[in-house]
Amino acid sequence: MQRRDFLGLATLLGLQSGLQAETQQPKRKSAIVLDPGFKQHWIQSGHPESPARYQALEQQLLEQGLLAQLKPMTPTIDASDWLNKVHSDWHIEQIIANDPEAHSAALLATSAMLTATEAVCSGKVDNAFSASRPPGHHAENSGAEEGFCYYNHIAIAAKYAQQRFALERVLIVDWDYHHGNGTEWAFYDDPSVLFFSTHDWYAYPGTGDPGKTGKGAGEGFNINVHLPCGSGDTEIIEAFERYLLPATDAFKPDLVLISAGFDSREDDWLGCHLVTDDGFARLTRMVMQIADTHCDGRVVSVLEGGYNLEGNARAVVSHLQALMQR
Repeated sequence: MQRRDFLGLATLLGLQSGLQAETQQPKRKSAIVLDPGFKQHWIQSGHPESPARYQALEQQLLEQGLLAQLKPMTPTIDASDWLNKVHSDWHIEQIIANDPEAHSAALLATSAMLTATEAVCSGKVDNAFSASRPPGHHAENSGAEEGFCYYNHIAIAAKYAQQRFALERVLIVDWDYHHGNGTEWAFYDDPSVLFFSTHDWYAYPGTGDPGKTGKGAGEGFNINVHLPCGSGDTEIIEAFERYLLPATDAFKPDLVLISAGFDSREDDWLGCHLVTDDGFARLTRMVMQIADTHCDGRVVSVLEGGYNLEGNARAVVSHLQALMQR
C-alpha cells in the first residue's frame, strides 16, 4: 500500500472511530512517526524481528482509530550527519559494506527518531512515538548487527536534543526485557544523561549488572534494575517507584526519552516477563509525570523489542493512549 493510500484510509477510519468516541478525545497533542519503509527490512526468513511487527501495529492503529487522534509524521531529517555523534566511522562503514539494505533501514529508523525529537523539542507536539524498526538500543561499535540493532537511535536522539536544542540533561528510560547495553555504553561516563533500565540480567546480551552505576563523572547516572523471569506489573512499577523517581527528582531532566521495548510483555516470544498492557500504560503515565514535573511534558519514545505480533501491537496502543491521556 502506498503511503498516500495508507494515510488516507487510516485517517478516514480514525475519524469514524473518533466520532463514535467523542468523550475519549486526547488531552495532549501526540505524534506518531510512520513510514512504509519500516516494512522493508529483513534479517532472514522466519526471524522474529520481521516486517510483520510493523504490519500488525499498522493494523491495530487502524482498528482502534488512533490515527485521527495522533499527528501522523514521516521521517524527514537526514540522519547521516548524526550517526557519528555516537558511532565510529569504522562501525558505519562496516554496516554499509556488509549489509547496505540494513544500513538504509536503520538510517530511516534513526531519521524517524530524530524527526520525533525535533517535533517535541520545537514545541510542535507534546510527545511523540516512533514506530520504527529495526530497533537500536543494543548497537555499540562492533561493526555488525547486535541484537537486531545497527544504529542506536535513542542515543543519537539524545545527542541531537543536546546539540540542536541546547538541552543539558536527558533521561533515557528503557523497559525492554533485554538490557540496553548500547545505550549504557554510549553514556557510561556522561553525567548529562541519566540511563535507567529494567531488564532480565541473565537474558541477552548478559549485561545490566545492577552494580554498574557509571564511571568517572558519570558515576551514579547509570541505573540497572534486574527483574527476574516471571516479573510483572507489580515488580516493574515498584522498580520505577523505588529507583527512578528519586533519581529524576535529583537529576531534573530537560527531556525524557523512552526505549519502549514490549518484549517485557506477557506472552512475548523472546521474553519471560509478565507486564500487561495496563502495566505499560501505568509506566507511561509515571514517565509523563516525571516529564510534567521537570521538562514541560516533553517525552519521545521509540519502539525497541516486542515479538508477539498481536501483543506488541496492543501494548503500543496502550502506550499511545497513555501518551494522549485519553
